Amino acid sequence: MSDKEQVDVAIIGAGVIGLAIAVELSKDRSVAVLERHEGYGRENSSHNSGVIHAGIYYPPDWLKTTLCIAGNRLLYAWAGEHSVRVRRTGKLVIAQNRGELAALEDLLSAARLNGVPELEMLSQRQVASLEPSIEAVAAISSRSTGVIDQMELMRSLESAAVANGASVAYVHDVQQLERTSGGFELDIRDPQGGEFRLVASMLVNSAGLAADRLAEALGYDLDGEPRMRQTVNKGRYYDIVTPEKASRLRRLIYPLPHADRSGLGTHVTLDIDGGVHLGPDTEWLEESTSLDFRADDARREEFLAAARQFLPWLEADDLMPGQVGYRTKLSGPGESPRDFLIWEDNGYVHLGGIESPGMTASLAIAIRVRELLT
Repeated sequence: MSDKEQVDVAIIGAGVIGLAIAVELSKDRSVAVLERHEGYGRENSSHNSGVIHAGIYYPPDWLKTTLCIAGNRLLYAWAGEHSVRVRRTGKLVIAQNRGELAALEDLLSAARLNGVPELEMLSQRQVASLEPSIEAVAAISSRSTGVIDQMELMRSLESAAVANGASVAYVHDVQQLERTSGGFELDIRDPQGGEFRLVASMLVNSAGLAADRLAEALGYDLDGEPRMRQTVNKGRYYDIVTPEKASRLRRLIYPLPHADRSGLGTHVTLDIDGGVHLGPDTEWLEESTSLDFRADDARREEFLAAARQFLPWLEADDLMPGQVGYRTKLSGPGESPRDFLIWEDNGYVHLGGIESPGMTASLAIAIRVRELLT
């Protein structure tokens, strides 16, 4: 890049959300995507389970619901059109005992009211015919749930954005940004340590873990309205590495979510290559905690105890520490969950708390951002 460039839209962050937005906006505008890491999706987007969610769990008027349901359809279509590997595995949300049946029925009713397609209540016998190795007295079957290759997805989005004329610049770190009478000015450090200024008419903040810090640099009150301050939540996974036992599981298996919607419990996911995983768990971090993506074995016993409630044959030696991911949330410990924040203010779009089901919703989020900037 030269010492000074001008574009219609600057997008900060090349995770799956930023790249999806770049594809949508570059159809008729000049777009520059700025990413501080050396490649796409190096934080949130490459450290998750890759699940294409159905939109079961959240209130009907939440963006997490409406954009997930829309994004589910868009993502399967995109994968087919762009040769991205995807598996429509299906998912079971199980009742582990008869005391959970009422909650399971309530969840199904709420999901149907939300407009989630392809749902069915299964009896104990039906569950056993599909997944004979799990213990459950009933389950909701979600046939539209699946898994996708996240890296292939992001590669396809990057390629589509570049084909539209967008610039995607890695190892380009935003040092300073300010609003001007004509839009925004960003001072950026390039891979060689040089600095240049980018002038943009519009600015999209899809920086994930750093989104609130960048908003604060623009002068927004993080605890004002809307609330932009984010908390960080660490999630560990364990892999089921005994081949015979991993092969017993054919679908994603989820227990009932926590009653306060604070989490989905320890669940079974399959990846695009056939690996089987447990997790993630939940660990709230202090703001000053540095992120460490290395696998650790700190919670094997907790994972094993939770999984044995519906996988009684699982042993400690069947598990190996898996990946670690971090989730950006607008709620903190003990607080009720919050919806995505997708908010526009005079050409600035802020995306905050884009946790699960953010990847599923990514293409629908991109359309919404386009609408906000029209």
